[in-house]
Amino acid sequence: MAPTLLQLAESVPGLPVGVRGWMTTRAMGSFGFGSSEPVAAVFDRWNHLQADLAEYGIERLVCAHQVHGADVVTHGGGWRGWLRGLGVDGHVTATPGTALSVTVADCTPVLVWHPRGGIAALHAGWRGTAARILDAGVSALEALGFPAEECNVWLGPAICGACYEVGPEVLSAVHGTCFDGKGYVDVRAVLAEQARARRVARVTTADGCSRCHRERYFSHRAGDAGRMLGIVALEG
Repeated sequence: MAPTLLQLAESVPGLPVGVRGWMTTRAMGSFGFGSSEPVAAVFDRWNHLQADLAEYGIERLVCAHQVHGADVVTHGGGWRGWLRGLGVDGHVTATPGTALSVTVADCTPVLVWHPRGGIAALHAGWRGTAARILDAGVSALEALGFPAEECNVWLGPAICGACYEVGPEVLSAVHGTCFDGKGYVDVRAVLAEQARARRVARVTTADGCSRCHRERYFSHRAGDAGRMLGIVALEG
């Protein structure tokens, strides 16, 4: 029997009972709609993903057309299926049976969870990091009754600092101070600092680099049109 999509995905470590997390890979194909691949093939992948999630009692799957901002939406229940929002880069829920996802290919998938069942999925490129999307996600969880000090943050595979050369405007925006020339930025290191400033319980950074490890991941900077998913879910 062929493996399911989620059996091919990389599992997020350290999750409490009732919370699931995955990172899709190049081997699973693209979940983005910006390539020349037939749309039917991409939709088929999303449909298979929903069927796999249903095995865990998960009947809601959230994603969005992302704009590199810091808007975070809180999702409740009362619906089933696949929701694709517009202009949103972060999602939060405390409703069992719900999966939150973000698409990435160099940007960082940030997954946050609380042991009592609050979760967040955030898409953090340099713009979202400069706009403090991590803060927005943690604050949205706090608004649901999940203190930052009890939350865990996982920073998934993304472009590493050694691969990410940027201009002075990016360095200035991310670090909040003036730069005159080009340099390298480790977005995940900046996100980890932001998480620690919120005094979260734990920050974990994945080993993978989307540019160094192109055999495993898609990289926009390396010319890939494909997109991966970072997923966090509450079992139903």
